[in-house]
Amino acid sequence: MSKHLKSVPGSIVAPQGFLASGIFCDIKRLGTGKGSNKGLKRDLALIVSEVPATVAGMFTTNQICAAPVKVCVERVKRGKAQAIVVNSGNANACTGRQGLADAKAMTGLTGKLLHMPAEQVLVGSTGRIGVTMPMANVRSGIEAAAQLLGNEPECADEAAEAIMTSDSKPKQIAVEFKLGGKPVRIGGICKGAGMIQPGMSATGARPAAVPQGLHATMLSFITTDAAIGAKALQACLQEAVAHSFNRITVDGDMSTNDTVLVLANGLAANAKLGTRNAELKTFQTALNHVCLELAKMIVRDGEGVTRFVTVRVEGAKSHADADAASRAVANSALVKTSWFGGDPNWGRIIDAIGYSAATVVENKVDIGYSAPGSRKILWSLKRGQPTKTTFKQLCAAAAAKEFDLHIRLNLGRASALMYASDLTEEYVDFNKGDVSDPTTLGG
Repeated sequence: MSKHLKSVPGSIVAPQGFLASGIFCDIKRLGTGKGSNKGLKRDLALIVSEVPATVAGMFTTNQICAAPVKVCVERVKRGKAQAIVVNSGNANACTGRQGLADAKAMTGLTGKLLHMPAEQVLVGSTGRIGVTMPMANVRSGIEAAAQLLGNEPECADEAAEAIMTSDSKPKQIAVEFKLGGKPVRIGGICKGAGMIQPGMSATGARPAAVPQGLHATMLSFITTDAAIGAKALQACLQEAVAHSFNRITVDGDMSTNDTVLVLANGLAANAKLGTRNAELKTFQTALNHVCLELAKMIVRDGEGVTRFVTVRVEGAKSHADADAASRAVANSALVKTSWFGGDPNWGRIIDAIGYSAATVVENKVDIGYSAPGSRKILWSLKRGQPTKTTFKQLCAAAAAKEFDLHIRLNLGRASALMYASDLTEEYVDFNKGDVSDPTTLGG
């Protein structure tokens, strides 16, 4: 973390003027998560700014997108928002006109209770696809959550729990830094453990935003008391997401609901940041840090995950090639299962590189392992041929719970990386369910 950033408690309520709450209102009948195994886990959250805020968002590029995404895409374009209502246990996706009406009803009731225009309320949902919302429960939940809003760290904890589905733990962060001598904070929460390979853009249209070019649901909600214009905030969020949420994968599946929203209420009273402001870089660094740390939390908490692997591709002809190669390796079932077994199987890795869309020359490919962030690389393959590194040494490198996989194509100067996980029996068992017992079925 940059020396200019300081960790602080409170996540989304750490910035000035933000309130949050989370409650249980039985949206999935028997609780949320996988069936009823989480019991009375909170399943509805509110995040509220005490004053209207600048807003920015990034949304799934899945051509099948949920009703809340459709509502948010249009409202974020206005550049102003003040509240977010989020539920877990039901994705409100593939629910037609009724789903869209329900999403808007959630924002309408929230706006009425909090005395703000419904158009300034955003909405998010996560859970099983194709099930209509239990609106009686949702309405009672919103009414209860509105009465419990607070700015204590516990309120943020409750909101972070309420957005979880198959997550095993809440995911939160907050940092403080200075803009023009004024202390400024950014806080965030997120959820995600399965159906994870986001590819988000500002409008939900393809291509997704990844650095230098093309690229269970993940949701992230970020708050800041920085004063910043809508265009500048959207540009910063797009950059941050490109290097974080759009570079993770657990199982290679893009959700219908992936969303990142940022509210910036300006209460830090710094000089307002615009697209050409000299201090925008400082804000960008802080937002990048928050997004990347949250994104990594998702991979580490992936369903059944035991390994966290950073796949680093260098020397590609183009960024598109580097991206294609890194994603092919990160999503290969054979590679991911070998990681689970601690098997440094470079044959599976080079096979995935070869069938990717990247230009690859067999006798130029290098493959190696290192500790996270280390420059000391143990090479298993050089110029397409095995090295003299022993199998025992390679196994030791691949046995670590976290390691970097280095791939050099030696054809150019472009690079890309992916934050990935292994694939385990637990993931399969968790997701297969049992149709005779609906409580075992996932999203």
